[in-house]
Amino acid sequence: MSRYFRIMEMFLHHVQISGPVGCEDAMRAFYVGVLGMAEVPKPGRLQARGGVWFRAGAAELHVGIEEGIVPARKAHPGIAVADVDAVARAVEAAGAPVTWDDNIPGLGRFHTADPVGNRLELQQAAPPA
Repeated sequence: MSRYFRIMEMFLHHVQISGPVGCEDAMRAFYVGVLGMAEVPKPGRLQARGGVWFRAGAAELHVGIEEGIVPARKAHPGIAVADVDAVARAVEAAGAPVTWDDNIPGLGRFHTADPVGNRLELQQAAPPA
C-alpha cells in the first residue's frame, strides 16, 4: 500500500473507444442490436460532440468521435458475458469476425471487431459464487 493513499474500493465505470463522424447508427446496430447493450443518453453539454454511449450491467462503453481514426490493433475492452457461445453466434450472424483464443486454459473467449474496426474481446463470465 502506498504511504500516500489508502486502499479504496474502485471499479471501472467506462471505456472509451473511437469512431469516425457519422458512425453512431452503425455502432447502435452492433452494440445494441448484436451485443444487447442499452444506449445511455449523453448529457446535454456533450451531445454536440457526437458519439454514443452504451451500458450493460454496471459497465459503460463510450464511443467518441475522432477525425482520422485508426482503430487499435491490440488495445481493446474485455467484456465478460453470461453465454460466450451465444454471443459468438450472434456476432457471426451479424457478419462480424469471430476469432476464438484458447491461450488461457479453461476460459472461453474470442476477439471480434465492431463496425469501425475497434477490437473487442468477449469472454465467458465466471459463474456466480
